[in-house]
Amino acid sequence: MTNLGMVFGTKSTKSARVSFRIPYFTNWGQSLVVCGSGPALGSWNVKRGLLLKPVHQDNELIWCGSVSVPAEFSCEYSYYVVDDERNVLRWEMGNKRALILPQGINGGDIVELRDLWQTGDDDIPFKSAFKDVIFNTSCNLKVERPLGVQNKLEKEDSILVHFRMCCPNMEEETYVYVIGSCAKLGCWKVQDGLKLSYAGNSTWQADVVVQKDDLPFKYPDRWSFSLETGANRELVVDPANIQLKYVFVSDGMMRAMPWRGTGVAVPMFSVRSELDLGVGEFLDLKLLVDWAVESGFHLVQLLPINDTSVNLMWWDSYPYSSLSVFALHPLYLRVQALSANLPEEVKKEIQEAKTRLDGKSVDYEASLATKLSIAKKVFAKEKDVILNSRAFQEFFLENEEWLKPYAAFCFLRDFFETSERSQWGRFSEFSKEKLEKLVSKDSVHYDIIRFHYYLQFHLHLQLSEAAEYARKKGVVLKGDLPIGVDRNSVDTWVYPNLFRMNTSTGAPPDYFDKNGQNWGFPTYNWEEMSKDNYGWWRARLTQMSKYFTAYRIDHILGFFRIWELPDHAMTGLIGKFRPSIPLSQEELEREGIWDFDRLSRPYIKLEFLQEKFGTYWAVIASSFLNEVQKGFYEFKEDCNTEKKIASKVKTMAEKSLLLDGEDKIRRDLFDLLKNIVLIKDPEDAKKFYPRFNLEDTSSFQELDEHSKNVMKRLYYDYYFHRQEELWRKNALKTLPVLLNSSNMLACGEDLGLIPACVHPVMQELGMIGLRIQRMPSEPDLKFGVPSQYSYMTVCAPSCHDCSTLRAWWEEDAERRQQYFKTIFGSDELPPDTCLPAIANFIIRQHVESPSMWAIFPLQDLLALKEDYTKRPANEETINDPTNPKHYWRYRNASFPSIQHSFTMINLIWLFLDGVHVTLETMMKDSELKSIIKGLISGSGRSHPGSKETEGKSKQVASNGKVAGK
Repeated sequence: MTNLGMVFGTKSTKSARVSFRIPYFTNWGQSLVVCGSGPALGSWNVKRGLLLKPVHQDNELIWCGSVSVPAEFSCEYSYYVVDDERNVLRWEMGNKRALILPQGINGGDIVELRDLWQTGDDDIPFKSAFKDVIFNTSCNLKVERPLGVQNKLEKEDSILVHFRMCCPNMEEETYVYVIGSCAKLGCWKVQDGLKLSYAGNSTWQADVVVQKDDLPFKYPDRWSFSLETGANRELVVDPANIQLKYVFVSDGMMRAMPWRGTGVAVPMFSVRSELDLGVGEFLDLKLLVDWAVESGFHLVQLLPINDTSVNLMWWDSYPYSSLSVFALHPLYLRVQALSANLPEEVKKEIQEAKTRLDGKSVDYEASLATKLSIAKKVFAKEKDVILNSRAFQEFFLENEEWLKPYAAFCFLRDFFETSERSQWGRFSEFSKEKLEKLVSKDSVHYDIIRFHYYLQFHLHLQLSEAAEYARKKGVVLKGDLPIGVDRNSVDTWVYPNLFRMNTSTGAPPDYFDKNGQNWGFPTYNWEEMSKDNYGWWRARLTQMSKYFTAYRIDHILGFFRIWELPDHAMTGLIGKFRPSIPLSQEELEREGIWDFDRLSRPYIKLEFLQEKFGTYWAVIASSFLNEVQKGFYEFKEDCNTEKKIASKVKTMAEKSLLLDGEDKIRRDLFDLLKNIVLIKDPEDAKKFYPRFNLEDTSSFQELDEHSKNVMKRLYYDYYFHRQEELWRKNALKTLPVLLNSSNMLACGEDLGLIPACVHPVMQELGMIGLRIQRMPSEPDLKFGVPSQYSYMTVCAPSCHDCSTLRAWWEEDAERRQQYFKTIFGSDELPPDTCLPAIANFIIRQHVESPSMWAIFPLQDLLALKEDYTKRPANEETINDPTNPKHYWRYRNASFPSIQHSFTMINLIWLFLDGVHVTLETMMKDSELKSIIKGLISGSGRSHPGSKETEGKSKQVASNGKVAGK
């Protein structure tokens, strides 16, 4: 859109009046403001925008207002919901609206804009996943006329109605019509209707001049590809308003059969090809995309791919613990692509490494070390050529803000042999001055710094190549946005003010872990982040959008509230939500609760010790506890936190001072430490938080009945009622900024303990949720019912944070039986293993669901064919959320049926290590691809290359080129 804004080039005395009219239901104390690019609409300052007034009309609340403007006026504008002080509470999603007044407008004429609030789901088809990848045919459409009114008024008693609507999924030689009850709109006959012209950017428009006698007339309520039943929209004007000459009707999105697609979820490290060195690589994505297309998938989903090299050991296999939220992981580098002229000795080293690293699982340390070693050799020969190239210079200029600190951090980590910044001397605290000296060309370490630039440049090239390949093939590449960063990361070093370093992030007890989770990440200082409108987050999303057209927001609940733990905690149970409204001392005292020490300190009685430790209780008591009164104990100062306890237990175990297992003693002591009812706020001694699942504690059970009843009531109020409005407002501060930072399609991981405000906010913002069948969000269901999922969801039978379909079926006999009875409708005993027919049934359920996306872990798809089910099912699990030190090393491997004769040595190797499933093998398996594609096409979901995808009008074939009313 060009030439928008106030036009002052001529000294015209003519002025027109622009009238705004939009239906929208608000809450008490809320109003609507229209704000735009010109001074008349506040110049994008909402406090100076046009405040609209509400009018009740039938069952709608209509917001109206008008402003005088020059006859040559044009602008962009949007609608905002504000409070009484004009603070923005929310704004409509999607692109800014454009207004261009008709040429030849007369002074005093009124132009009425009849708009509809643009919701988040209205904006979905304009996200890059659809606009640039799936619906990219619209780029071939030719603009028939620029945006704006073309016709002119001829009679005094006539009105020009300008129709405008959006349709992002139109093919060439397909036409759009609007029909209605008057003759100018064809009297409901499509062939006589008003044909719309393409105006670019998926917008279609047309003008019709009608006499006031023709009003009111009816036309469809919203737009659709097929003739609808039900009520139509009526265009009514006030006959007494003789100055109303133009009505602009923007009825939003053309409504079609909802588009539905499928995808495959694969951790990058798990991909296996004939070229990789023990781990999946970015360039493997090209072959994976080919397989996805031939199997009918429109999407490939990855886990996070950022560098996690904090500890320089296998702990770094955890992909959600970022060293840098901007840098890519060198693990995914293809060293063969570093140069077209690799030395022969390097080629030999690569070939040997391929054989050595081609194991059943990823050897994280060996694969990374091998790649870095080879990359350094190539860098030594080609560094000057590459780093002086124009392509590298452009990359460096675009990324130097994060690239320099990242390279410096990597150097310091290796130099001091730790990422603990407290061990870095004068570099412990970051400063730009020290950074520039460290990375300058005069630095003796400059070549080491440049090596990290070099790695990131090649990783960028390789991932960009794969991403562009996916786009051209019509496949959406979906990334993952982790909720946290590692405590010892580049980001916490450079921006310590953005993090609460004395706290830790986790999740309360849920399906994944009954004891809660402690991820170890520092929580965010949202107040500090808001000062530059969340610039760090916006930069993250901008960086992601270079490679991805969709993304998964990890633990979206964290943008409403986060489960915050003290940094001395190791488990995830003794936390509190941040932000939250605590229980005040005054509130508790009003309820007759006075003994705060009794409720907030570990309640430890002699009989508890004897029950847990038996005859060994006295040794434990003397080592860890002080007796404060007869039969009651408290922890000693040197072991009054989980980390202190763990350290002391470890020391005693090393000295052989423990008569029981180290793990058991540590767990039992942790249980005693967590035997509390209230958690005292570490920053305000008069504020308290109910301990999660407080009724399970013996501390609670030994309270008097009055105290029990009070604490139960306050507990449920704290966790399920009093925070809802606070959490809603918190999410609406941050999430819209993130969503507007890029044009990627956003999907939120909304599993776990879900506040009531979450789904309405996600719906309002047009965010897609996640549904895992065995983790239903409805508390009264044991299993989700895919046929009842809402459209704005991703459905899947499993995900990386739980066991695969096969593993779950085998490990939980009771729930397997429940599932077989509830979902299959059978009272018979189910098979002990997940047979291909069972996998087929479950996957069919999901592809036939209303969900926009059905995305399947690759392991669940391989379960469709018996050849791929020989590997023990529990080996296919990617992550165990209950294990904070889980080794993320799954690789695609299987035990195909033996159809050949083998020597004994061959058989030993086969059953010890497995026959590996490479992408090349999968490409050759026409049977598996045919099974998957049959399920997808049979469900009516779109797939690449399909002749008729959902969202295309069936009337295109039956009624000539008709695509709507």
